[in-house]
Amino acid sequence: MNDIVYGKNSVYELLAQGKRSVSKVLLMKGMKPNDKISQIIDLAKSKGIVFQFLPKEKFLQYKEYTHQGVIAFVAPIKYKDFEDFLRVPKKYKKVIITDGIEDPHNMGSIIRTAVCAGFDGIIFPSRRNTPINATVEKSSAGAINHIDMIMVNSLSSIIDKLKNENYWIIATDMKAKDNYYDIDYCNMNFAIVMGSEKEGISSTIMKKADYRIKIPMLNGFDSLNVANAASIIMYEALKQSLQNSQSVV
Repeated sequence: MNDIVYGKNSVYELLAQGKRSVSKVLLMKGMKPNDKISQIIDLAKSKGIVFQFLPKEKFLQYKEYTHQGVIAFVAPIKYKDFEDFLRVPKKYKKVIITDGIEDPHNMGSIIRTAVCAGFDGIIFPSRRNTPINATVEKSSAGAINHIDMIMVNSLSSIIDKLKNENYWIIATDMKAKDNYYDIDYCNMNFAIVMGSEKEGISSTIMKKADYRIKIPMLNGFDSLNVANAASIIMYEALKQSLQNSQSVV
């Protein structure tokens, strides 16, 4: 159990969801009492998890983390098997595929938005993508415990399987003709592919896309952060879903 989760929100979500084995929680002495810290202590007690109050100097060994005085030692994250994910019953599923995201803060932010926007899973490659580490978990504010994380060896073969399972593949491409709001995201399984910060989506994956979409940019400036771009598209899908459900009623 050598993985670390740090930060009040991340540790709280870790304990509240109960999906991973926690060996110990460290709390810094002298912190201002607040509801979140009290909730962490109550959860640790209820689950029989050891927690310790340590002086500030003991936390110096964790100075690389913005830990807010809270650190948990946990078992590695449990990834969802892709085939098991496909078998989970749901009328329509929506997923995010990351193709080479390098910044763990971007990855965490994408996960956080995916949970808030009601997405069902995050698919990412085992290589050429930031590993799911403590920084990703902290950046997701614990959202990583609320969504299926699916690590695969080959995005290309997984996309072929998704297409065989009636998923539509939607790739982000600055040169696309369609804007992100031109797509009807309702009444279908779909996967939105977000490319790396530097290279975008690989040509192999781009060729498999059913749709290519862009976010229109003004003032000749086209450097929107990948996490922000993902948020814009995911919330367009959510908006359409909510509007569609209201019109049916």
